[in-house]
Amino acid sequence: MLRNRLKQHWEAGKPSLNGWLSIASPFVAEIMAGQGYDSLTIDLQHGALDYAGMLPMLQAMRALPVTPIVRVPWREPGIVMKALDAGAEVIICPMINTAAEAAEFASFMRYPPRGTRSYGPTRAGFAHPGYGVGANDEVMAFAMIETREGLENVEAIAATPGIDGLYVGPSDLALGTTDGRLAPGFDPTDETLVASIRRIASVAKASGIRAGLHCGAPDYAAEAIQWGFDMTTVSGDTRLLAMAAAASVTRWRELTLGAAPKAADAGG
Repeated sequence: MLRNRLKQHWEAGKPSLNGWLSIASPFVAEIMAGQGYDSLTIDLQHGALDYAGMLPMLQAMRALPVTPIVRVPWREPGIVMKALDAGAEVIICPMINTAAEAAEFASFMRYPPRGTRSYGPTRAGFAHPGYGVGANDEVMAFAMIETREGLENVEAIAATPGIDGLYVGPSDLALGTTDGRLAPGFDPTDETLVASIRRIASVAKASGIRAGLHCGAPDYAAEAIQWGFDMTTVSGDTRLLAMAAAASVTRWRELTLGAAPKAADAGG
């Protein structure tokens, strides 16, 4: 039977570290899963992949103790249910702006009478023998708060039955709440935006649900845990690959071209 490790982790009072997958590669997913993350999110919204890319990534992650999360492209029942049937244990849904939208999303997550999920856990049933209606108690629904309307309705969204957590996308929150004053990006320091982010964590805690924040750097993510977030995402595969490659190239050029004698540079 499915046992959500992330849920057990939080019930034990521990914060969690989430990684992010945007590259359609089972090998990349396997590599990331082996690095010690508590969970990994496959991004179907902005990532360079679709359902066909997601499925083998979930399979590659199965052998390692990491909770599989999927961020779906939108609040649409087909993809939410297919991601769950493929083995996702947590679904993050973008652009949840009202309690009605939150309730609709939550209904897709669970079998009747608690929701409207259609029964057919094709791959999930193989990954978790005994998978059935009991999965209602293990899967988790995270609503993204990333617009002015969502922020205004955050208390009602958090209080919606079936919503297990709030997830903050700071880039869209900056775009949606500052009238263009702030550019999108990770790890904001603007006092007003930080206050909004911290408010979301406080509302989640007051409602007895979890809160997650998308971050760019470990230091910022660790500070966010002190604000009350249960889960922080620290970068992702595309950004980590680019950063590591850039650092390697820069260092090579420093050690070779930068240190080369001038006479050698002038020679043919």
